[in-house]
Amino acid sequence: MAEAVAHTITSGEHLAVQAGTGTGKSLAYLVPALRHAVAAEATVVVSTATIALQRQLVDRDLPRLAKTLTPLLGREPRFAILKGRRNYLCMHKIHGEIDDEPEDNALFDQFAISAMGRQVKRLHEWSSETETGDRDELVPGVTDQAWRQVSVTAKECLGVSKCPVGVDCFAERARAEAGKADVVVTNHALLAIDALEGYKVLPEHDVVIIDEAHDLVDRVTSVATNELTSGMVGTAARRVGRLIDQDVADRLAESADGLALIMDDVAAGRLESLPKPLAGSLAAVRDAAHACITALGPERKEDLDGTANRKIARASLDEVHDTAYRLLGAFEAPEAERRDVVWLSSDWERIRPPTLRVAPLSVGGLLREKLFGPRSVVLTSATLALGGSFDTLGRQWGLPPSSTAKRAEGAATEKEVPSDSAGPRWTGIDVGSPFEHQRSGILYVARHLPQPGRDGLPEEYLTELTELVQAAGGRTLGLFSSMRAAKQATEELRKRIEQPILCQGDDATGQLVKKFAEDVETCLFGTLSLWQGVDVPGPSLQLVVMDRIPFPRPDDPLASARQKAVSARGGNGFLTVAGTHAALLLAQGAGRLLRSNDDKGVIAVLDPRLMTARYSGFLRASLPPFWTTTDPAVVRSALERINTD
Repeated sequence: MAEAVAHTITSGEHLAVQAGTGTGKSLAYLVPALRHAVAAEATVVVSTATIALQRQLVDRDLPRLAKTLTPLLGREPRFAILKGRRNYLCMHKIHGEIDDEPEDNALFDQFAISAMGRQVKRLHEWSSETETGDRDELVPGVTDQAWRQVSVTAKECLGVSKCPVGVDCFAERARAEAGKADVVVTNHALLAIDALEGYKVLPEHDVVIIDEAHDLVDRVTSVATNELTSGMVGTAARRVGRLIDQDVADRLAESADGLALIMDDVAAGRLESLPKPLAGSLAAVRDAAHACITALGPERKEDLDGTANRKIARASLDEVHDTAYRLLGAFEAPEAERRDVVWLSSDWERIRPPTLRVAPLSVGGLLREKLFGPRSVVLTSATLALGGSFDTLGRQWGLPPSSTAKRAEGAATEKEVPSDSAGPRWTGIDVGSPFEHQRSGILYVARHLPQPGRDGLPEEYLTELTELVQAAGGRTLGLFSSMRAAKQATEELRKRIEQPILCQGDDATGQLVKKFAEDVETCLFGTLSLWQGVDVPGPSLQLVVMDRIPFPRPDDPLASARQKAVSARGGNGFLTVAGTHAALLLAQGAGRLLRSNDDKGVIAVLDPRLMTARYSGFLRASLPPFWTTTDPAVVRSALERINTD
């Protein structure tokens, strides 16, 4: 893998590497990255999806490598971590020199205001203690609403030259450190902002390494998604109301009230056309926001406090105006040519206000032009070759088709893109795994069970789950497709088995995973966030149960729109979109089982469709090559043997 990464860096091509848990992939890409950065006096950006991996790289892998490689490179390599400006405390705001206010419904919730006040007070105290101002270093954390009171976005920031406390700015310090670094560790969201939105937040760089690349498309889609609520419009009106003629600001406030009334009458879900009342309301918001922007005018040479408040007001107005404009524009083209998907999210309990969202139908074109065009890119993960091929994810990244790269257990396989292919040249390589999957793990599919329904877990599933957990003596990570199913399984099994069961939501997820790892008989049940990132080697985890194939919900607006678009072009929309989503999660979930060379255990999938459906071969080919069975007696006997070893 290290040789392949080094070749990619020097050739200017691109590389996708599937590398199983325990391969040492971070070392395999960091060594050639550091060598290139020092020799060429260039910067390499490493992007991850999770805070945990960022911390591993910065706190463990890079310090060890820097020390080891210094004699070979001639100097000590430098590295830094960089996040978006919103992740750092703003000292100008901390000192109370910016007038701001809570957003949306918190204005009317006295309890929320008092709770937020306590959190903001704690943040003020923390600001005099922290050396980095990095939100991720605050334990325990605070709500997003409280954090917004002490931070600013890039658009709201005055800039280091105009800010009275610019020399003490945490975000600027982090950027300065990144500017001197050979390797900069960041996250997929900031990478997307830098590449797609034209904000040069990262230092100039000629190589990008994307770890946890299976998450790239979702993170980029999130960055490219806009949302609009009546509360956002109202907040923008209040912020600008102190700076312009009140009549102009009142017009925006009135448009917020109108939008709230209209959105209450719109059914939640994807909008294939824009209802006339909603179109009229959005046009009113757009025009009123534009009038406020015009009244606010360009920046003036006035007192700095006023400048800061104008920047925050202008940022709110721009967001409201641009989102309303994008929502209206999404329906101008014929349906077959539309590039955006629009939907209304609505919480039936009214905890959150109705929200209009607009997201790109595909991010492949953006990635191909903005990310892969200017630089060499390495993408790596334990889960990239879905259905045995890199093409599935390659298409989502905007890359041309490659020859199919099949998995080769214990040895690398490599297939290059044909030279006459249009688009960037790239290579897919599977470097295998240090684990002997067929000797260490069993894939059990409960073929005899009925297909899963919509009304919770059937009794047959609960019985099967009980027998599996009892055979394993606890030691079970239950991965469920919904929180409802996880809670149902928890409540029922607590009545049927002696082993303790933890359920996601009972405590902070990190604390639950810690308790699970410390007691070998404990079980942990949960949903989406447990499918990825849980790292529990040893006897505490010997059984991973998945209740069903994790397809996206049929009413998921973005997935359904993407599926429809693929089908309209003559492709298999279900397999391309829903199948890819399910394959990624299945592979990530299965990856929780073997975390060290001594681990043994079972992956149990209760959904019989993994054996019987026409797409089952694609899904199973996306999993590690475990020994497979559909016999419940065989798997229970195996669990009992593992339990007594």
